[in-house]
Parts: sequence; C-alpha cells; structure tokens
Amino acid sequence: MRTSFHPLLFLLAGVGAISAAAVSPRPWGDWPKWGDQGDGTYLNPVIPADYSDLDCIRVGADYFAISSTFQFSPGMVILHSRDLVNWTILGHAVTDLTQISPELNWDRVNRYGKGIWAGAIRYHDNRFWIYFGTPDEGYFMTTAKDPAGPWEPLHRVLPEAGWDDPCPFWDDDGQGYLVGSSFRDGYKIHLWKLTPDGREVVKDSDRVIHQSKGSEANKLYKINGHYYHFFSESRPEGRVVMMERAKAIFGPYEEIKQLKQADREAMEPNQGGLVQTPKGDWYFLTHHGRGSWEGRCLSLLPVTWTDGWPIIGEVGPDGLGAMTWAGKMPEQGLAGPTPETSDEFSNAELPAQWEWNYQPRAGKWSLTERPGWLRLHAFAPLVPGDLMKAGNTLTQRALRTAANEVVIELDLAGMADGQQAGLCHFSKTHAALGVLQEGAKRILVSVNNAIATPGPEIAGRRLWLRSIWGLDGQSQFSFSLDGRSFTDFGPMYQLAWGNYRGDRIGLYSYNSKGDEGYADVNFFHYVHTGPRGP
Repeated sequence: MRTSFHPLLFLLAGVGAISAAAVSPRPWGDWPKWGDQGDGTYLNPVIPADYSDLDCIRVGADYFAISSTFQFSPGMVILHSRDLVNWTILGHAVTDLTQISPELNWDRVNRYGKGIWAGAIRYHDNRFWIYFGTPDEGYFMTTAKDPAGPWEPLHRVLPEAGWDDPCPFWDDDGQGYLVGSSFRDGYKIHLWKLTPDGREVVKDSDRVIHQSKGSEANKLYKINGHYYHFFSESRPEGRVVMMERAKAIFGPYEEIKQLKQADREAMEPNQGGLVQTPKGDWYFLTHHGRGSWEGRCLSLLPVTWTDGWPIIGEVGPDGLGAMTWAGKMPEQGLAGPTPETSDEFSNAELPAQWEWNYQPRAGKWSLTERPGWLRLHAFAPLVPGDLMKAGNTLTQRALRTAANEVVIELDLAGMADGQQAGLCHFSKTHAALGVLQEGAKRILVSVNNAIATPGPEIAGRRLWLRSIWGLDGQSQFSFSLDGRSFTDFGPMYQLAWGNYRGDRIGLYSYNSKGDEGYADVNFFHYVHTGPRGP
C-alpha cells in the first residue's frame, strides 16, 4: 500500500480555509474523522470510498454528482446532496451495460479496468444530461427529467475507440457543444457542435482546442462572458489542474493558467466539477487521482477567484492552490445520512448502494422468491472456481474508516453439489470466506488470492459470516454458527487497489459443476465509524 503524507488539520475563519502550517505529518488514510463534523466544519475526505471521476452541478438548492463505475451494473452512480458534504446515493443512469458492449455481460466478464469511465452531468432545457466515455466503444449519452430516473436508453454519440472524459455545454443561444480527449492520438482535445437533440456531434465542426501530455478531465463553463475549458495534464511533479479561457467557444484559447499544485502527498486531486452555491461561493468536488485500497475517494475544496481564474484549494505565495483538509460547511444545519450500506432485503428492489460485478444474469437472483431474503442462484463461472470470472456477485464500496464490520446471515438449505457461496472482498486481487457443497457435505472454505484453505464441516443450515477492517485495510474474516460468537478463519487479507478500482465487498454464489443450487441471504449489516470518529 502506498504511503504519503498530509498536514494536521487546523481550521481558520473564512469559507473552506485551512492553515498550510504542518505540526506533524500524518500518513495517507489516517482519518479517524471525516466529512461533516456537526460543528459547522467538515474534514476531507467527505466520503472515504471509491467515487472516481467526479462531476457535480447544482440545480436550485440541490447538488447532483456522478461517478464512473467501470464494469459494475447498474452503471454511472448518481449522488445527491444539499450541502456538498453529506451525500446519499440517488441511483444510476445505466441499467443495462449490454447497451455498451456484450463484453460487459455475465457471459463475457471481459472489461476489468474498462467499461464506464469519466463523464459529465448537466442541466439543460428542464432535463438532466449525462455524457460519458468507454475506452473501447466511444462516447454515450442519456437524459432524464428526474435525476432519480428513469433515464433514457443509452445512445452512442461517437462510435470510436480511444476517447475519454467528454463534457457537454449549451451556450446562451441553446447551441450545444461537446468536448473530449483522444487518448490514442496524443491526448488532443476536440470540440464539436452538437445536433439540437444532443444525440450526435456535427463532424465538420470538429476543432482541436488543446493538446498537452495526458490532457483530459475536460469540463466547459461560461462565466462572466468568458468560455473556460478545465482540464488536467501530466507533469514530472504529478497531475496538475489547468484551465484555459477565450472570448469565443472555439477559441483561440490563448490564456492558460495552472489552478493547483500536483499535491502528490494528497494523491493528486484533479478530476471533478466546479460548482457555485446559492450564496455565491465556489467549490471543487474532486476525487484523489492516485488511488489507494479505498479507491479514489471524494473531497471538497474551496475555490478562490483571483484575476479571473478559479484557484482551487488554499492559495499559496506562488498563486497556485494546495490541498485543504478542512473547511466551513457550505451550508449550515443540513446534516444528513452518509451513503447507504446495510440492507435487510425487505424491499422489492435492491437499494442504490448495490452494484453487480458485470451485467447480472436475468432470473438468477430474486427478492421475491423468499420475501425478506436475497436469493442468489448458482451457475457456472467462465473459469471453474474463479470468483473474478463468476457472474452472480453483488457488491458495494468498502469505506476507509477507523472501524468497519460487515455481517451476513446465510441459509444454506438450497445449496447443490459443487456450489460455493459467501462473503468476499476484491479489486484486482480477491479474498472470500464461504461454504463449498461437496455431495451432502458443506465445508467452510477460505480463499485468499485463489489459494483455498478448507475448514470445518458446517452441519446446520444457518451460517453467519463477518469481515472486519480498519484504516489500514487489513481484513479478517470470521464465521459463527449462532450469530453471536465468531471465530476467525483464514489469513488476514490486505484490501487492495486494482483495475482503477478500490476494494469492493460482496456476496457471491456460483457452481463450477453447473446451474444448480441457491443461497439465501437474510441481511447484510455494514456498520462503520461515522464522520465524527469513534
């Protein structure tokens, strides 16, 4: 696990201000407190979990953010907030990943590190619009009247590989535009007009407005009569946040400004959205671009306009912004719940915190066959015994807080010969604790990066499984036969970063011998340390 450092937190007066003076270093990830502190201040990260490739807008008094989801389904998660710090999971924009490619389906499982990359959300003509890219298939868009959905089926705007980080923009006259990077052509940034329905680019309007090393993370804004193109680029000191401006949408963009230091010790905050509050204050909602085991987590930085440029973070003597780790709440007294985790499986639909690993197989899971339980039917993985090639794994993000505990209760009565079911962690590596059915016997099995360790035979039909971890990401699995007394089993597992993703915790059920058996899950209880610490 990478280790980097940031200063201790000191609040000052003023919106989002914090002292640059460091009393002593703290390692990356050492945040026993985070988010809304309940005293009018907040600490970064505001969500210590994997919300990568962010964008953010405000509509009225509500803020909406989107985050990339890669191969997980449903895709492109949508967050909602009233204060930019307390966020809940509103839903997703993409319900069927096969609209993008059959490689994202349960019978292919062939897009780790790919699938839905960064996108942008905008509000235009009384509708919400989301555009995003996939590295192999091109640019896609969808639109909805309500950000909670339903969203229209995906439409492919640019059917070409090698593009990323698009952003739409509608000018005052209603004309739409789309900006995006061609990473297979030296990261040239192109700008097109959009057709009136926003579904196509006007090919003969194409113009390259910028090119630099690794230039991406595109956003377009019009502020005080100037067109601002936001992007990031790679430099020897790390990825830096940049902006260029012009008096006409197609440029020339002759004025250019670095907005922020690379901040490698803060994992390079760089991709996100600029947003203005109703009171007129500006903020930058961003991910930390060099992910650790929690993924690329979400932070909120103040913005100071200096000589017509939005400087991100604390403005230093060199005029550049630096990472801030604390600030005043943008809105006071609106504290809400942190993103959802636990589930009793008592609803007719899965809550929005859940995402399947790849598009799930229809008819192989149910919340109604046994009301109050999640039933996971088993079928053969593409590679026998390989969790990462199985098609019925239900996941959610693992948070990096001081203490985390996930407990599930399984009913094993429906399991069939060859079936495995249980609780898992994965990113690029994986670990699991579950049950293997061999004939009439059920055996506890620990799996750590494909190394299986058999345990005791499970005689009853009920089994409780648990994973606990802390800020260091060291997870320990345990099991219980009564739901009260747990016994550790299997080695410690280091939660990890891989395929551009942080750790996921999930439920799995597969059968290497065929499509037989099921496992019932009574509940998924995830308790973690809240924003104000232990």
